[in-house]
Amino acid sequence: MSDVQPLGPDELLTTTRSVRKRLDLDRPVSMDLIRDSLEVALQAPSGSNQQGWHWLVITDAGKRARIGEYYRQAFTAYRNSSAYPTSTSWGDADRDATQNRVADSAGYLAEKMGEVPVLIIAAMNAKADLPAANQAGMWGSLLPAAWSLQLALRARGLGSAWTSLHLQYEKEIAELLGVPDHVRQGVLLPVAHFTGESFKPAKRQPLAEVLHENAW
Repeated sequence: MSDVQPLGPDELLTTTRSVRKRLDLDRPVSMDLIRDSLEVALQAPSGSNQQGWHWLVITDAGKRARIGEYYRQAFTAYRNSSAYPTSTSWGDADRDATQNRVADSAGYLAEKMGEVPVLIIAAMNAKADLPAANQAGMWGSLLPAAWSLQLALRARGLGSAWTSLHLQYEKEIAELLGVPDHVRQGVLLPVAHFTGESFKPAKRQPLAEVLHENAW
């Protein structure tokens, strides 16, 4: 196993976040670090202990560029839609300012996605047509492992960002990478070393606003 940074569990959990503008696009990423992180991710829980996941690690410059272009197109469509958060979505000045910074960094990542040294797609065995029921059960067997991967990457000095807009072009990306029909993609993680020293916990809603004890 590669060297792990001396981060306590609380620090690791509260400072692993979407890294966008601070991804180092020029520094190479060792495949050994990716493999070690994936070994950790494979210990995540999965429904019925099936582990029907697959991990596509894309380092080829041409393929990264094409995936990046699909992502940029998907982000542009999202940004121009009514679903895109506006600068006053929350009605709170501090929260809106934070959202504006997030939107700015998300736009930056959309332009640079194809330049990120490593792209990792977490995928899952599934039928071509997703089941109408128990989607939580199916994706619940993949997404914890993807989050574990982000934590393992963070502990090894690598930043990542949770993205899924590429799924608008899932079929095109599957064709590009030779993904069979029985495998569905769940999340795309751009991965790179990060610039700067470290990260601090993000501002979140107070626990009292979202905690329900015994009843709603």
